[in-house]
Amino acid sequence: MEKRSLRETLDVFVNQAAIVPRVECVAVEASLGRVLAEPIFAKISVPHYHAAAMDGIAVRAADTFGAGETCPLRFKLEGDERRFCFVDTGQPLPPWADAVIMIEQVVSVGAGEVEIRQPATPWQHVRLVGEDIVASEPLLPRGHRIRAVDVGALLAAGHLEVPVARKPSVAIIPTGTELIEPGQPLTPGTIIEFNSRMVSAFLVQWGAEPHRYPPVADDRKALRAVLEESVRHHDIVTLIAGSSAGERDHTVETLRDVGEVLVHGIDVMPGKPAICARVASKPVLGLPGYPVSAAIVAMQVLRPLVLRHLGVAATDLPRVAATSPRKIPSKLGIEEFVRVTLGVVGRKVIALPLPRGAGAISTLVRADGFLRVPVDSEGVQAGEKVRVELLRDWSEIENTILVVGSHDLTLGFLEDALRRTHPELRLACANVGSLAGLTALARGETHVAGTHLLDPHTRTYNLLDVERVTGRKSVVVVRLAWREQGLIVPPGNPKRIQSVRDLVRSDVRFVNRQPGAGTRVLLDVLLRHEGLDPTKIQGYEREEFSHMAVAVSVASGLADCGIGLRTAAAALGLDFVPLEREEYDLVFRRDFYRSRRGQWLIQALRSDEFRQLVGQLPGYDVTDAGTLKPWS
Repeated sequence: MEKRSLRETLDVFVNQAAIVPRVECVAVEASLGRVLAEPIFAKISVPHYHAAAMDGIAVRAADTFGAGETCPLRFKLEGDERRFCFVDTGQPLPPWADAVIMIEQVVSVGAGEVEIRQPATPWQHVRLVGEDIVASEPLLPRGHRIRAVDVGALLAAGHLEVPVARKPSVAIIPTGTELIEPGQPLTPGTIIEFNSRMVSAFLVQWGAEPHRYPPVADDRKALRAVLEESVRHHDIVTLIAGSSAGERDHTVETLRDVGEVLVHGIDVMPGKPAICARVASKPVLGLPGYPVSAAIVAMQVLRPLVLRHLGVAATDLPRVAATSPRKIPSKLGIEEFVRVTLGVVGRKVIALPLPRGAGAISTLVRADGFLRVPVDSEGVQAGEKVRVELLRDWSEIENTILVVGSHDLTLGFLEDALRRTHPELRLACANVGSLAGLTALARGETHVAGTHLLDPHTRTYNLLDVERVTGRKSVVVVRLAWREQGLIVPPGNPKRIQSVRDLVRSDVRFVNRQPGAGTRVLLDVLLRHEGLDPTKIQGYEREEFSHMAVAVSVASGLADCGIGLRTAAAALGLDFVPLEREEYDLVFRRDFYRSRRGQWLIQALRSDEFRQLVGQLPGYDVTDAGTLKPWS
């Protein structure tokens, strides 16, 4: 049985790996980020002479005793008694002197003569030999990663070169007949090969030396040849994809042919199909082909392996206590790495889960951390306290503005306008639908909610639902945009869809938005107005969580029609049947609205930069952006 837990995998593959330490000497000035292979001792003392620590005069402290305001003492440049000389900061003291008096406390009384009015103590304002570093004392320990300040200390202590751990050489072999290099023409069935570049960047970050091979086709003989060649010339080998059980997945059998498979399947998600093997006593790691799976296995397995080669302990990522506002179910027996966005709302750190697909590389880009669900847990309950491993600096998270609710394309432009004047801030958006956004606001789980809920009776937007869910006193409603909603159809509208009445036709496949989304509410209002039965619509139950996802479904031929924004249709070259001009508003927590960050966000909404950016989008009107919406 080769399937193992993550802990067992690290034990048999990383901790028991045969590591041969290799050392090389590098110039101190080129050593930043390298790991010391030996302890470093100072060659010289710093400073290596007694030096003046102030601008002033050098004197013998004993000659100054008795000086005071009523009995000043005079010193001369020449002679042996009460002798002085001028010194600047850092200048060597004369061998006869043992103190420095600051120039501000010295009065000139003639050529070559000065007067003082307070005594000096021995060695005052003097940097003694070895005050900073003493020759032969320990300076830096083995396994220390050299920082900018260390470069200065090493040079000051007399070192021109230092012994460092040689960077482990890591081969990266992407596999798959479908792979093409970035920049090559795309055709159906081809995939841009980016996993190896991502792994290569990780390795540089960790201190290894990556060597990327061209993609290898799904051919067992070709894979074996590249594998055997790479093992001869590298310390570690990584294979990407081909680790599952499909008919074109040859990695595990090839590894069994040439070496020993230690692990085939790790109890983590994403990342379960990973393979750990030894070939010619060298570690070979088979990473899954899905990018999130590849990244997580690389961080959890490849990183500690690289650090062991360097002689560095694989420390855990920093963690923070947070609250999960939503239930997060998980499979028993699997340790799951849930990607989350974090934000500080009031006194609570909120962890919002991101989509969990193993192929969604964008979720890693947006993630602030991992919420690790243990193998013996079936998930996290709503409101439960959790620990999150940070992937960003805490300062970035403290400066995050959470916007939860309806998806809107202008929020990216709003963040750009905000960061032009306040680059320390960022927006983190969770697309959960208008109603869920207002609920999160009422629970204190977001700073801002995006909403466009149509009231079926008054035909007005947002205010009635905001009042019902959050109440008036705790929030401020701010206008963002008028948007054009309608039916997204293929170019030329081949099925001649003109209104929601066409959705019940048997030849029309529809794609919907999720319950609670303002777009779904609008659709249901329009269907009721026309007296149409939603169950008659083919695809009414098929749900997407953003306007662009709906547009992609239509563009790819999975649906003949979907409901969404004109902008989403235009972005993919699709046609559009207008239905409604709606109001999209941002609902602020009142305390956040009054804060500096809240006002900076309002300024960004009202800025010319934001209006110019949104002006590129068809179907939008932001003339009133940033104005308060009055209660009726």
